[in-house]
Amino acid sequence: MKRPLTILLVITVAAIMAYLMLVPDISGLKKKNPKKTALMEYRYEEWKKKGKKYRITQIWVPLSSISPYVIKAVLIAEDDKFWSHEGFDYEAIKKAVEKDIKAGKFKFGGSTISQQLVKNLYLSPAKSPLRKLREAIITWRMEKVLSKRRILTIYLNIAEWGEGIFGIEAAARHYYGKSASELNPEESARLAAVLPNPRKFNPLGNSRYVQHRSSLIYSIMVRRGIVVPEYEEVIEEEDKDESIEEPAQKENPGEASPPDELSPKTGSSVSQ
Repeated sequence: MKRPLTILLVITVAAIMAYLMLVPDISGLKKKNPKKTALMEYRYEEWKKKGKKYRITQIWVPLSSISPYVIKAVLIAEDDKFWSHEGFDYEAIKKAVEKDIKAGKFKFGGSTISQQLVKNLYLSPAKSPLRKLREAIITWRMEKVLSKRRILTIYLNIAEWGEGIFGIEAAARHYYGKSASELNPEESARLAAVLPNPRKFNPLGNSRYVQHRSSLIYSIMVRRGIVVPEYEEVIEEEDKDESIEEPAQKENPGEASPPDELSPKTGSSVSQ
């Protein structure tokens, strides 16, 4: 009886190790843009099961064709330490774990842009320790293979910004009727504000959460000299705190609700 159990255990461990070590060919992303992502395929299947008829809208643009306000706003909102970390923000992970323990639920927050990119490109939205471990392995590999600029370019072009809307260019045209290069600071802050749950929140909506979050992102841009505000804006912004929170996540993707109060995601800033 022990022998079959031992064999089964060995097979199980081997299968888990194979799953974890099966790293996609990331080197191909150096020069080639991904035509589709795991998240896009997941959405297709989701729409199909629900009998919905949506289509993916995505328009690829180089980083040079994206407004610097958008780039700054997204980094402030999603990964303030992007240029300095090696794929993981350990302080943010620690805070996310402490928050999860306090809430009694493990949601694996604190993801960097690199981790979000890996999740969107290769993994399912399902959350589990095993999937999170594989995400970490692929993220580590991606940071070794791709430049920060390339990681950010791909992320901004595949990030979900609404039902069937992928990438900043498609989002800019859909919500504001202009190209990503023409987005102003306020529009950039609103687009960055909805990234934690773009199917729940609308950049053009009147959600209290989006208004508050985008206002905080904008105020940080002002404080850092990214935006030169009018005199009246300086008076309004001077007492605001540089802390942003992501919305509480529910079990299913795209089902978050705005929080009742704010708390920082990372040291000074804010998928799958």
